[in-house]
Amino acid sequence: MINPTHIDEQVTLARDVEVITIPFGSKTIIKKGEVGQITQALGGSYTVMIGGNLFRIDGKDADAIGKKALEELESSHEKENGHVNEQAVWDVMKTCYDPEIPVNIVDLGLIYSCEFNTTDNNSTLVEIKMTLTAPGCGMGPVIADEVKQKVNGVPGVGDVKLELVWDPPWDQSMISEAARLQMGLL
Repeated sequence: MINPTHIDEQVTLARDVEVITIPFGSKTIIKKGEVGQITQALGGSYTVMIGGNLFRIDGKDADAIGKKALEELESSHEKENGHVNEQAVWDVMKTCYDPEIPVNIVDLGLIYSCEFNTTDNNSTLVEIKMTLTAPGCGMGPVIADEVKQKVNGVPGVGDVKLELVWDPPWDQSMISEAARLQMGLL
């Protein structure tokens, strides 16, 4: 897990690195030697401000900012009687963050449903319906792909079907009480 004390730490890129621009969600390359500030270090990635712009650096590229590169998240949960441990799926979704908001997507209320179905080959299909804080969010596909990748890594998951939905529209009332407290909304 990333140490949250890295926030506001100044970093200098040790190598060229592919990043995702925030909030647009497009990929670009930031060159070696660029200087920036870590603004968020959660869920296996870093949000870095460079030249007044925000970029997301994946945990596998953390060495570019002088941090230890993250290895694939390991699930501490095992299969239960040949089936996926549903709590493991929820736990791994709680490691997914909007790079601009320091609260995981589950506590933000972005996961509308998560269903588990056994397939013919005895693996589990996980069907997720989620939304975003704003329909035009350029980071939406990035966040959705991260959720799919991490849920696919849970033992026993055979496939993940993720659908972005807009009804009902997300609003702040969907944020958990703990997250509201963390964000200073209570």
